[in-house]
Amino acid sequence: MAAPSWPERLRAASKTALVQDGKRKIHYLFEDGKEMADEYDLQSGQLLSRKWREKNTLGGSTKWQVEVGEPTSPLMGTLESELIKESSSNPIFTRKDTLSSFQWRIRNLPYPKEVYSVSLEKEQRCCVIRTTNKK
Repeated sequence: MAAPSWPERLRAASKTALVQDGKRKIHYLFEDGKEMADEYDLQSGQLLSRKWREKNTLGGSTKWQVEVGEPTSPLMGTLESELIKESSSNPIFTRKDTLSSFQWRIRNLPYPKEVYSVSLEKEQRCCVIRTTNKK
């Protein structure tokens, strides 16, 4: 028997939805124990974030893995915030999907936007961001 297609998995999942803070939030619980949480803007209908998590080997839930949108910062005072973590001043790259395009957004850039140049490398299929300063 073939594995179910994505639309079939969505139809079979247990769904919970609510409207809060100008967002429509939908939580999916799939038959294999995986969870997906989507947030949509009520005004535009755009997907703001999509997160996944699954059960670990002992049956507990793992941390949310952000697929679309900006990752949420851990709450202060938790054990995770006491461990080694990346600097909050580092640039943050996030993806935003709209009906007509895929967008990549960059936060926490240390210089004014005039210092940066963006180019496409067709051979490597990548986008390169450079600064014009001499560092």
